[in-house]
Amino acid sequence: MVRIDKRTNEDLRSIKIIRNYLKYPLGSVLIEMGETKVICSISLEDKVPPFLKGTNQGWLTAEYGMLPGSTPERRIRDITKGMINGRSQEIQRLIGRALRAVVDLTKLGERTIWIDADVIQADGGTRTAAISGAFVALVDAFNKLKKEGVIKEIPIKEFLAAVSVGIVDGEIILDLNAQEDMRAEVDFNVVMTESFKIVEIQGTAEKVPFTMEQLQKMLKLAQKGISQIIEIQKRVLGL
Repeated sequence: MVRIDKRTNEDLRSIKIIRNYLKYPLGSVLIEMGETKVICSISLEDKVPPFLKGTNQGWLTAEYGMLPGSTPERRIRDITKGMINGRSQEIQRLIGRALRAVVDLTKLGERTIWIDADVIQADGGTRTAAISGAFVALVDAFNKLKKEGVIKEIPIKEFLAAVSVGIVDGEIILDLNAQEDMRAEVDFNVVMTESFKIVEIQGTAEKVPFTMEQLQKMLKLAQKGISQIIEIQKRVLGL
């Protein structure tokens, strides 16, 4: 299959991560995966949800949104509609779950880490880009909190990234852009740790069912892509 951007089926889109993109958050990045661009920022709140009060344990949660100009047709802000978009709610829960999987919340004290992921340009894979970018911002935030004496040690257990994989025109491909996503017969989003432990798999047959053999091949390709993203995260962080 000839892909729109001339990639092979096993190629990621070009990835760029700019650290300290915003002035005020504890950590922030602009992550670009192809034409998809997401700003991820980290903030700290000195309280936890009611169910964690008195436990000396922290919490991590996320909010996700798409700016009006992020898509070809203007996207209406959630505040204008008076309610959060169902897709946005699903994605922000995914981001929170993904990052909580690699953070030792007992080392935060009774504090909440907020991850804000704002899509400024969407061309497929916004949720996976948000997770991969937010992880880098989170590392910077925790390093700053440790330096300031707010926490005693970095609570990150291991690296984490996410990528999409799917079947288009009968072929398994990595890191779908928007046009490929619209044409996909099967579409998956995979979140994994550096040791290839699976945090979450979101997948469905959009048009035709897929086989167990195809599923295994997709997960193997996702693993390859995630390994490459983690290498980029480490390089950006100077590790």
